[in-house]
Amino acid sequence: MTTEPSRRGLLALAATTGALAALPTYTATAAPDRPTADSPSYEGDSRTTLWWRAPADEHSMIEQGLPVGNGRLGALASNDPGRELLLVTDATMWTGGLNDTLDTDGQFPYGRADFGSFTLLARLAVNIPDHDLSAVNGYRRTLDLARGVVTTSYVRSGVTYRREIFASHPDDVIVLHFTQSGGGRYTGSVTLEGTHGEGATGVSFGAALPNGLRYGAAVEAYGSGGRVAVHGTRVEFSGCRELTVVVSGGTDYAPDPNAHYRDPSLDPEKLARTKVHDAAAHPADTLLRTHVADHRALFGQLDLALGTSTPAQRALDTWERLKARARDGVPDPELEAQYLQFGRYLMIAGSRDSLPLNLQGLWLDGNDPDWMGDYHTDINLQMNYWTADRAGLAQSFDAFTDYCLAQLPSWTDLTHRLFNDPRNRYRNSTGKNAGWTVAISTNPYGGGGWWWHPAGNAWLCNSLWEHYEFTGSRTHLEKIYPLLKGACEFWEARLLTLTLPGTSREVLVADSDWSPEHGPLDAKGITYAQELVWALFGNYCTAAAELKRDSGFADTVAGLRKRLHLPQVSPKTGWLEEWMSPDNLGETTHRHLSPLVGLFPGDRIRPDSPPDLVAGATALLTARGMESFGWANAWRALCWARLKNAENAYQLVVNNLRPSTDGSNGTAFNLFDIYEVERGRGIFQIDANFGTPAAVIEMLVYSRPGHIELLPALPAAWAASGAISGVGARGGFVVDLRWRDGIPIEARIRSVHGRTTTVEYGGSRRTVTLRPGASVTLKDFDR
Repeated sequence: MTTEPSRRGLLALAATTGALAALPTYTATAAPDRPTADSPSYEGDSRTTLWWRAPADEHSMIEQGLPVGNGRLGALASNDPGRELLLVTDATMWTGGLNDTLDTDGQFPYGRADFGSFTLLARLAVNIPDHDLSAVNGYRRTLDLARGVVTTSYVRSGVTYRREIFASHPDDVIVLHFTQSGGGRYTGSVTLEGTHGEGATGVSFGAALPNGLRYGAAVEAYGSGGRVAVHGTRVEFSGCRELTVVVSGGTDYAPDPNAHYRDPSLDPEKLARTKVHDAAAHPADTLLRTHVADHRALFGQLDLALGTSTPAQRALDTWERLKARARDGVPDPELEAQYLQFGRYLMIAGSRDSLPLNLQGLWLDGNDPDWMGDYHTDINLQMNYWTADRAGLAQSFDAFTDYCLAQLPSWTDLTHRLFNDPRNRYRNSTGKNAGWTVAISTNPYGGGGWWWHPAGNAWLCNSLWEHYEFTGSRTHLEKIYPLLKGACEFWEARLLTLTLPGTSREVLVADSDWSPEHGPLDAKGITYAQELVWALFGNYCTAAAELKRDSGFADTVAGLRKRLHLPQVSPKTGWLEEWMSPDNLGETTHRHLSPLVGLFPGDRIRPDSPPDLVAGATALLTARGMESFGWANAWRALCWARLKNAENAYQLVVNNLRPSTDGSNGTAFNLFDIYEVERGRGIFQIDANFGTPAAVIEMLVYSRPGHIELLPALPAAWAASGAISGVGARGGFVVDLRWRDGIPIEARIRSVHGRTTTVEYGGSRRTVTLRPGASVTLKDFDR
C-alpha cells in the first residue's frame, strides 16, 4: 500500500509538471490544451482518447472489453450500463510447474497440466438492474490513454450517469467510481467470484491451484447518500448518489527458484483485503489523482503527431474509424498515431513490478488461452519489448530483465541435465555441454515447453543488451552479465568446425537446428543461429571489457566470432540463404523472418552493407510477401524501415489496422491484435500491438551506438508535417524531432549517457558531442 508521503509526492508531481504539458509538442496546427491532474474528470486530449458508441458483449470480451492494468493486476471492462463486468487477472496466476521430464522425442511436454497456463484470477460484476442498456440513451465509452482511465457515460430519465475505471499502481487496486448529475441514484449489487471452482466467495476469497500456488482477491464498496452493506456473498447498495468499488488480488508467486517460486509468508487473500481496505479509506477522487499522476509520469515521456486528420474522420468512433480507414484507403494520421500510443498504454498497464508481458499481455477472457499464453522465445517475447526503450518506457523493460534473471538457475539446470539427452535431435554432437539455453516456450517456474530452442538464449541476451545500449545503465549490465556469459559458454560447447565446400576454409557453424518455424529439423549453420550468435559474441566481449571481467574468456569468444560462418546470397534464388544451401528448404511466404534477424533487430545488414548482401536481404523480404499475421507484418514493416522503403513499411502498418471480422487477422473492436488460427476463429495475441508501434518509430528515427538517422523511412502519408518527442536512441540519447514537407526542420538531441554520435539526414552528417544531461538543437537540414 502506498504511504501517505508518497501519495503527496505524486500529487505534487501532478501539480508542478502537468505531466504531458511539460513536453514540447510540435504540430502543424495549435495543439489542444493538455488535461491536468487537478481535474480528475477531465476528458483528455482527443489525440490520445479512443471512444465507442457501444459496450462490450459479455461473450466477446477479448475483442471488445477495454483493458486497464497497473503492471501486475489487470482487467477487461465491459462498460455495460446495467452490468459492469471485469475479468480480473494477475500476471503470476499460472498453473503448471518446472516441467523437467522430457517426452520420448527429447522435447518438453506442452500442455496445461504439465507446462501450465496463464489463467484468470476473478470475475467482478456490478449489477444495476434498472440501468439496462435498452433503458438508456446517449451512450459513450472512452479509453483515455494519457490518463489511464476508462470512462462510460449515458443518460437515463434525464439524468447523466458516469463511471470511471482505472488500475492504480500506487495503491495496487482497481477502482470503479460511479457518479451522476441531476439527482439520480444507484441501486444494485457487487459480486466477486473466482474462476477455478471456488464456489460462493463473498467479499473475498482465497484458494490454491493444484500446483500449490495460493491466490486470493477481495472487494470493498462505499458510497454517499444511500446504503452499502454486505449480504451473504454480495455487496448490496441502494439509493447512492455516488458509489466506489475497489478490488485487488494476487498470488504467493515469488521470482525465487530456491523457494520453488513461492513466498510462503504471503497470504494473498489477507493482503488483498488489506489493500482494498487501505484504498477505500480515501475518496475516489484522491485515488484517481494519485493514479493519473503516476500514469502520466510514464505516458508523458513521448508525444507524437503524424499530421492532421479530417473533421469527418474525427467524428467517427474508433471502430467506425478503423473500418473507414480500411474501406476508403485514405490516410488517417491521428488514428495511426493513436495506435502507437495505445501500444504504449498497454506497456505501462502490463509491464511493471511483476512478470513480463506474455502472448496475452495481462488480459484474458477465460482459462484456456491458445499456446497457454506463454513466453515464446523465437520472436514474441522479444517483440513485446521492442517498443519500450524506443518509446520512452525504459522502466517497463525491467520486468523482462527480472524474469530472465529469475529463470536463469532453472534454465541452467535443465540445460545441464537434459539438453544432451540422446533423444533430443538438437543435442550437441560434440558431446560437450555448458551454460544455458531455453525451449521455444517458457513459463514462470523455470520450465520449458514444446521444442528446445538453442539460439533462444542468444536472442534473449541480445534483447537485454540492447536495453543497455539505450540506457547505459551499469547496474543493468552487471545484472545481465551472467546471462551473456552463460549463453556464450553454451555456444562454445555447441559450435562445430566445418570446411566450406570447394574450399579449404574452416568455419564455425551451429549444430543441428530448426529455422523457426519451418524447413528441415536438422540443418546445420542456419542463418538464424549464425546471426544471433555473431551478435551475442560481440555484445559479450564489449560487456566484459566494460566491466573489466573475464578477459581470457572474452578473448576466446572474440576468436570464435572471427571464425563464425556468415550467411551468403543464394546464386539460385538471389535471396539471403536461410539454410547453408542455395535452395529454399521451407515456405516462401512463411510468417517468420528468421534469416533476417541480422537486418532487424540486428544491425549487421544495413543499407550501406555490401550491395549484394542488401539485395539478397531485400529479395528474401520481398518473397515473404506483405500479408501475414499481425506480429509478422510488424516484423516485415521494421525490416522495410531498415531498408528505407517507407511505403512498404507504411502499408504493413496499415494492414495491421484493418478491422478484424469473423476472426480474421487485424485489429479488434478494442484495438487488440487478432491472430487468425483457422478460418472463422481468431485469437488475441498482443505482440503486434507492440511491434507495430516500434515500426512507426523506426520509420521516423533509426539509431545504433554512434549513429542516429532522422526520417529514414517517412511515408508520403505523414510527410506534410509532424513531430515526435522523447524517442530513445541507442548510444544513450533522446531525440525530439519536427518535420515539414518530408524534411526535418528541427531536431533536439539530449544525452542520457551518450557522449558522441553522428546525426544523419539525407546523406548529410553532423557530429554531436554532449555531456550527459546536456542537449543540442539542430536545424537547416535542407541546406
